Amino acid sequence: MAESKGLIAVVDDDPEMRSLIEDFLRKQQYKVMSYDSGVSFIDFLKIDSEESRNLELVLSDIQMPQMNGLELTKKVKELNAELPVILVTAFGSIESAITGIRNGAFDYLTKPFKLNELLINVERGLNFYRLHHQNKILRREIQKTFEHGSLIGKSKVMQQVFELIERVSTANANILITGESGTGKEVVARMIHNIGPRAESPFIAVNCTAIPDTLLESELFGHAKGSFTGAYQRKKGLFEEADGGTIFLDEIGDMDLALQAKLLRVIQERKIRPVGDNIVKDIDVRIIAATHKDLKAAIKSGLFREDLYYRLSVIPVVIPALRHRKDDIPILATHFLGKYVAQNGGGPRGFTQAALQSLMNMRWDGNVRELENLIERLVVMTSHPVIQDTDIPTPEMANIEDFYGDSTRDLPTLEQLEKRYMQLVLEKTGGKKDKAAHVLGINRRTLYRKEREYGLIAEDSCETEPGQSESE
Repeated sequence: MAESKGLIAVVDDDPEMRSLIEDFLRKQQYKVMSYDSGVSFIDFLKIDSEESRNLELVLSDIQMPQMNGLELTKKVKELNAELPVILVTAFGSIESAITGIRNGAFDYLTKPFKLNELLINVERGLNFYRLHHQNKILRREIQKTFEHGSLIGKSKVMQQVFELIERVSTANANILITGESGTGKEVVARMIHNIGPRAESPFIAVNCTAIPDTLLESELFGHAKGSFTGAYQRKKGLFEEADGGTIFLDEIGDMDLALQAKLLRVIQERKIRPVGDNIVKDIDVRIIAATHKDLKAAIKSGLFREDLYYRLSVIPVVIPALRHRKDDIPILATHFLGKYVAQNGGGPRGFTQAALQSLMNMRWDGNVRELENLIERLVVMTSHPVIQDTDIPTPEMANIEDFYGDSTRDLPTLEQLEKRYMQLVLEKTGGKKDKAAHVLGINRRTLYRKEREYGLIAEDSCETEPGQSESE
């Protein structure tokens, strides 16, 4: 028996027409499923089965009781937006068929039609579906291999992270993300939120080290008016702000023990009590926590509650350090280069192989964040059209103390150090004032003024910013 050329559904309440189309398509080696009503077909489509997943085309009459072809098209598009629908209509109902096209139908046939005309339309519809379906799979595979939202990587360890994110995003369990500083823990948390069922609800990020312990409870759970000095009005806490969505507790390992106990109660009861208030509020929040610390060691030291740890780490996600996924460095560097060239309105167009190898040889104690910062600096400071290996700091220079060792060995004053650094930046940028000012974090007028102060240009030099006086 010849292999089937595809699976097609025929929906028509007229048994003779349905049988005619079904017999013809089967002779053309298509597998056919037939339905006498739109309701029965939609019921089939709602069931996640091998046949519903393999269906590639729908042929439907327009004039049917209970659910007409236009209503069927709308339902099909809600369940599977890519699945093409060809409508069959009598000559007097062409306007309805055109309405169906506007609502997402692929094409229409007017009765009476020739069977060859039907075959041409079927083949066009199948080719359309297969092309779009293959492109979707290809895009998904490329994205899965190299880029997952804001996460980028092709290494095996990052593929495992991508797969884990996909699996845990649909769950409601708490997640603990661990990894060194700069590995992208917040990026992972946002990805889990963005591809999960809470994507349309708030994502609230809280850095537990950035808020003093005395204020963190109020920030998380809110406070009542008059609950403490300065509480002039009721304040909604971040847990309440995140209701229905996700709250990301970054650097959870730095949270005070007393507050850890209150957080544990919130996790257990799914309720919050604002500071100074006697009203308890129900909340529906998914908690994603992150830390660069070894929480098990902190538990042994009495700095972190063991019961809270197990409540938070229902699903542990470990983000690998950049030095453990060096294969990702070239594509990360290329990504950041494109980003900062666009932001700066120009810059180097790529890397030499030697430059990429130099990047791969570095330790990257600051991980992806350090790599991004270096690429931004190179975009501004490199005068070559392509970044050379000589532009890349050597591994020995990666430590900031080594990098500035020569400049600081004689313990210069802050003014002398500023002058030396300004000279270095001007040298690295080829004397380009705009680039140098950007790296130094000052405007051009300030750069000109400091050059004069440090004797880098003569006092009577005519070199000044066009249209602006030195005193501005």
